[in-house]
Amino acid sequence: MRHLPATGNERVLVGFGTSDDAGVYRLRDDLAIVQTVDFFTPIVDDPFDFGRIAAANALSDIYAMGATPITALNIATFPTDAIELRVLERILEGGSAIALQAGVAILGGHTIKDNEPKYGMAVTGIIDPRRILTNAGARPGDVLILTKPIGTGIFATALKRGEIGAAQMQPAVDAMATLNDRAAAAALRAEVHAVTDVTGFGLLGHAYEMASASGCAIAIDARAVPFFEGALALIGRDAVPGGTLDNAAQHAVFTTFEPGVSPAIRLGLSDAQTSGGLLLSVPRSRADRLRHDLRADGVLDAVIGEVREGDGILVR
Repeated sequence: MRHLPATGNERVLVGFGTSDDAGVYRLRDDLAIVQTVDFFTPIVDDPFDFGRIAAANALSDIYAMGATPITALNIATFPTDAIELRVLERILEGGSAIALQAGVAILGGHTIKDNEPKYGMAVTGIIDPRRILTNAGARPGDVLILTKPIGTGIFATALKRGEIGAAQMQPAVDAMATLNDRAAAAALRAEVHAVTDVTGFGLLGHAYEMASASGCAIAIDARAVPFFEGALALIGRDAVPGGTLDNAAQHAVFTTFEPGVSPAIRLGLSDAQTSGGLLLSVPRSRADRLRHDLRADGVLDAVIGEVREGDGILVR
């Protein structure tokens, strides 16, 4: 992306320069549109659940900007010669169920033949330009709060390898199919400084993007990071996706680990997430209020670290 020219359009309020979650384009002084797109291969066996997870994952980028999603276009690839179309129908039904829950209108979409199913959405949201949440506003002294557990990549790999069954996978499925709308609403009320959602680049990767965009450093308390039950044990059994290993190699460049951080946690913090939670950077004076609001809405409110002067990521 670094080789692409900048748009030079003054209406672009958030582009790809800070690796933020979505782009923002100003229509008028009190209205901007927020746009994002995401799709991927199945990570669960049930096509309806896959559709729900993919849709929630795509919508998450809109919520991470503090915006309200309003429309979506389906994106799908499907091997029509190998799998009956009823499976694709169930995938789309899952996506539709999440869109209905979010109040999003699906306007159509595009599908092509491919050897492997893929599904996701291009989503458009709206926001007041004066209320945009980005990953670039974190300030030293802020508290970091995470709103979903970590480990979905580990669980998806373990499921594919037959190391866990559907029952063990269900907590991760439920989390991935849960919208980040309530977490985003609480973040707006608390006037947080910065937000990002934790997805394919892992917790450390998205935390670094926040730190880099904000010109500061982030310290993470390893023991405070919530993992799905059994995730660290699965890492010990080498149920680690290739994306997580790739992440870990990249994260090593900007991450310092204190000696007491176990190898399993080090890998887990780089796990490639799908439809993960929001990482919120909030002033310490407003952290208690934010946590109260999150708990009241049934959302996880794990305090996992703080923002500091400097650069890079410290895991202690």
